[in-house]
Amino acid sequence: MRKSGLIDNGSLITDNVSLRRFNTFGIEANARHFAEITRLEDLRALLTSPVYGPMDKLVLGGGSNLLFTRDFDGLVLKINLPGIQTVREDDAHAWVRAGAGVNWHDLVVHCLDHDYAGIENLSLIWGTVGAAPMQNIGAYGVEIKDVFEELEAVRISDGSLRPFGHADCRFGYRESVFKHDLKGQYIITSVTLRLDKQPVFHTSYGAIADTLREMGANLSIRAISEAVCRIRTSKLPDPHQIGNAGSFFKNPEMDEAAFDRLRSQHPTVPHYPAPAGQVKVPAGWLIEQCGWKGKRVGNAGVHAQQALVLVNYGEATGAEIQRLSERVQASVAGKFGIALQAEVNVV
Repeated sequence: MRKSGLIDNGSLITDNVSLRRFNTFGIEANARHFAEITRLEDLRALLTSPVYGPMDKLVLGGGSNLLFTRDFDGLVLKINLPGIQTVREDDAHAWVRAGAGVNWHDLVVHCLDHDYAGIENLSLIWGTVGAAPMQNIGAYGVEIKDVFEELEAVRISDGSLRPFGHADCRFGYRESVFKHDLKGQYIITSVTLRLDKQPVFHTSYGAIADTLREMGANLSIRAISEAVCRIRTSKLPDPHQIGNAGSFFKNPEMDEAAFDRLRSQHPTVPHYPAPAGQVKVPAGWLIEQCGWKGKRVGNAGVHAQQALVLVNYGEATGAEIQRLSERVQASVAGKFGIALQAEVNVV
């Protein structure tokens, strides 16, 4: 690793940086240039720099939804923009703005401490605030779009700052405009959520209700958060212990006619209602039925407790994990006629 100098505003650029500790898969890859961003003005200066502005760029948050299959021959921007503040409130709601570099679970804890409801079901999701609306993160019956107010983002081409309202983001299931029409064009710098002072509890999805009963806890947003944390830690591996990016595939959605055909052949298939009359089928169940749960191929594998999670047993390359994911997809397509889509971004 070599320091290559300072740009005019003082941001430090470092050359030849290992990205292994910046991705939860623990994949070894190098960045030709690397900058850690803690100030908005530094980011805008870099984007308009005559030296670094024209380079290819990769934006890193928590690295929890990313699979490196190669080195990055450009500028990696590690977004660590800080800060959480309540910017407005009334009798019913509080509007909380967080910097894009804030750890997502830290924001959840902040809201719990202030009795702001709405994201307790999203506890213990790895990653940063800036990545949350891009992916429209969701868990246990709640998605960020349910509480989203607005975000601010910098345009990569010229460093200009603009707001995005709810409609601008075009949220879908693990989707937003930033993954399609505006992919690679903006860097999210802050996110504002509208949270409830009078909670609406969401306990019907997954094992939340059963876990709450086992806990013997009174119903509250903090109890729901604790239940979600218990469920997640029992099912999902800790990236500090074994490399992974959480759910590797999206849960497929289909119309009722397609689901009826699937159920006629596989009567025990679990399912959940999805928006627009669709039916959601757990990808983990499909993968498990194909015999992949707990299977290891070289240094990569499918987790023994959650088939939706692909893992790095220590020295896997990104290419190994990608090949495993493709084999899993082929198995599911062959057995069920369903094309699994990756949730993880492959670089």
